[in-house]
Amino acid sequence: MGRSGSRQFRQAVRLGAMASFGILVLAVAEALWFPRLLAWGIRPREAVGLRGILVSPLLHAGLAHAIANALPLQILLTLFWAEPRHRPGRSLAWIWLGSGLGTWLIGRGGTVHVGASGVIFGLAAFLIVAGLVLRRWRSLVVAAFVAVVFGGIFYGALPQPGPISWEGHLSGAVAGAWTATHLRRRG
Repeated sequence: MGRSGSRQFRQAVRLGAMASFGILVLAVAEALWFPRLLAWGIRPREAVGLRGILVSPLLHAGLAHAIANALPLQILLTLFWAEPRHRPGRSLAWIWLGSGLGTWLIGRGGTVHVGASGVIFGLAAFLIVAGLVLRRWRSLVVAAFVAVVFGGIFYGALPQPGPISWEGHLSGAVAGAWTATHLRRRG
C-alpha cells in the first residue's frame, strides 16, 4: 500500500470511527433526553413511517443495541471507504435508502424499525459482491474476509419471530448486493 493508499485507509478508519461514535452518542441522547425519537423509525406502509427511511439507522432501541451495531459498523465502513472504486458516497446512499425503503415495504406492520443493522447487512453484502464485480486482488481479499468474519450474520436476514427486524437485514443485504453489481455501470 503506497502513501496515497495509506492516507486513504487512515481517512477510512477516521470516518468509520466517527460514524460509530456518532451512533453511540445518539443512543445516549435518546436514552437521557429524547426517548420519543424512536417514534421516528420506519413504520411499514404508513406515510409517517417514510421519514424513518432517512433517520432509522441513526436511532437505536437502547445503548446495548447501539453498542452491538457500533463495532461491525466501524469495521465495515472502514473497509468500504478504504476503496475509492466503491464510490462510497453514492453507494452508501443507495444502501441506506434501499435498506430503509425495503423495510418500509416488507416490514411487519404495527411496529417501529430502528437501528443501523440494515446498513450493516448492506455493507457486508456490498463488500462481498464488490470483490467479485471489481475483480481486484484487494477487493477479493476484503470480500473473503467479510464472508468469513461476517457471513454468519446473513442468518439474521431469514424470517424469524421476535423483535429483531429481519426485514431490515434482508432489505439491507439486497440493497448492498444490488448496489455492488452496478459499480462498473456508474460513472
